[in-house]
Amino acid sequence: MVRLCTQSRAANNNNEAKKYLQGTMFLLVLSSIILTIILFPTMKPILQILGAKGEMLTLGVKYLRCIAIGLVFQIFATGVVPIIRNNNGATFAMITMIAGFLCNIVLDYLFVWVYEWNVEGAALATIAGQALTAIGGIIYLVYHKMPVWKIKIAGMGTIVKNIIKIGIAPFGISISTSVSHVLMNRFSVQFGGETAIASYACIGYVYSIVLLLIQGVGDGSQPLVSHYYGEKNPKATRWTRKMAYCTAEILTVFSIVALYTLRSKIGILFGASQATSENIAWILPIFLCGFIVLPISRVTSSYFYATKKTNYSYALVYAEPILQVILLIALSCFWGQTGIWWSMPLAQILTAFLAFALKSITDRKVAFK
Repeated sequence: MVRLCTQSRAANNNNEAKKYLQGTMFLLVLSSIILTIILFPTMKPILQILGAKGEMLTLGVKYLRCIAIGLVFQIFATGVVPIIRNNNGATFAMITMIAGFLCNIVLDYLFVWVYEWNVEGAALATIAGQALTAIGGIIYLVYHKMPVWKIKIAGMGTIVKNIIKIGIAPFGISISTSVSHVLMNRFSVQFGGETAIASYACIGYVYSIVLLLIQGVGDGSQPLVSHYYGEKNPKATRWTRKMAYCTAEILTVFSIVALYTLRSKIGILFGASQATSENIAWILPIFLCGFIVLPISRVTSSYFYATKKTNYSYALVYAEPILQVILLIALSCFWGQTGIWWSMPLAQILTAFLAFALKSITDRKVAFK
């Protein structure tokens, strides 16, 4: 949505931008209702499909039951922040998100450690942090009198269709990390056992942090790319993309150096056993091989959906998990758990090659115009 809204404003089509804002609010309300209704009866089967059993299944159901109650806050927090960021409120959006994170951390300590509410306490802390972000965002929209509340049903079908069409790519970016974690855990259960799962749990946290840094650069550049694209300014569009590549790569290099240097300490930081810590120190460099190319695929994907090249963006977003499935099946048969470790970085490297190829094709098309 934010891409469509930004491009409409850049093209001086404020009426269309207003419609996309209203369409976004309509979808946020609708999705909150639908997902809440769906999650309550399906949470236990979903956890069972993911491999949860016994006490883990019981705790998972307790956690998800609380999360489902506050799902509306998570959806609105996720949807409202980009609206603010793309309407001259980048600083406020950052402050609101940080406030939500800090609230979550403080309440986690109080609810889990002080009051001993266990997983329900952790879930309530998560809901409270998301509620703070969502409420702060809504206050911003009301204060700045943004035209998001008077939703007109007439013509909403086309607006919703366009939003969903564009949203498939960023949705895939958001969900791909979770898909990768599920795949790695499922295959590790068979070949590596508890040590492999525990090792990947720690690496998964580290991977998510680096990925969020890189994705933050891509998401941050998207409004500028969309604006310049709407103004039909290809030079500024490419310059913004170039700066995004450089920024993301610099952050990645610093992260790789830090993680490689501290690889023997990561397991200790997460309270892992000595055997698991040693295993993490051994396998982390394998994952770092894929980190170096992540900026290419992530920033390029953001650039594609910011410039109406949605098919290319879809290809990049969904190529990585598909490639990982293929590599997991192939490499685990011949290389066991080591092959499972290599499946993720190899999938990321192949996706980066695809991103470079698609970027080159689009750049040549623009040059020939």
